[in-house]
Amino acid sequence: MTFFAKSYVDFFKNLAKNNTTAWFDANRATYEAAVKAPFAAFTTAMIERIAALDDEVKITAKDAISRINRDTRFSKDKSPYNTHLSAAISKYGRKNKEYPGILFQVSHEGVGIFGGAYAPEPESLAKIRALIAKDGKGFVKAITGKAFVAHFGELQGEAIKRIPPELAAAAAKEPRILQKQFFYEAHLPAAAVTSQDLGDQLLAHWHAAREVNTFLQRAFG
Repeated sequence: MTFFAKSYVDFFKNLAKNNTTAWFDANRATYEAAVKAPFAAFTTAMIERIAALDDEVKITAKDAISRINRDTRFSKDKSPYNTHLSAAISKYGRKNKEYPGILFQVSHEGVGIFGGAYAPEPESLAKIRALIAKDGKGFVKAITGKAFVAHFGELQGEAIKRIPPELAAAAAKEPRILQKQFFYEAHLPAAAVTSQDLGDQLLAHWHAAREVNTFLQRAFG
């Protein structure tokens, strides 16, 4: 089933060139009909498919979809709008960006698929590291799974340079315990946006990342 028409792609192409409140207001009707509505329908469909496989997912599209408006308070780029729509599907949706799940962005340039623990708070980071120290074999098994590697390559994250004494022994066995983030990403080309099997492609990525997400979720209780 195709959720996104050429008008979805065209809207974001034009928004990228005219990222102003005046332009957006003049084209708000197109946004509502050609962008917001189909994205909500697609997100709902994906939530239903994932919820059928994961009992803890009980959210709605409203819980998952982020606003198109950008937070420009701490950014040099004052463009008021994102040039994509995004949704996070997990137990908590967009309300808890720490909790491992899957997030997708659909724009005129393609589809971005992200997941894991991108920016865990210090307490959560400590719990993830403790879990890796306790179950290093489970961690390695998850991030080296054939499907995960095929879809996402490897687990990413910036590592601290100075090794705390309490992590020295664990880091000697598993250096990735020093990472500050534990995330993955993949990108589908622009043609995927209007393809009939976009939902199938996204679900395949969800399956590929499930073992990694399940492992990381253990740190959150």
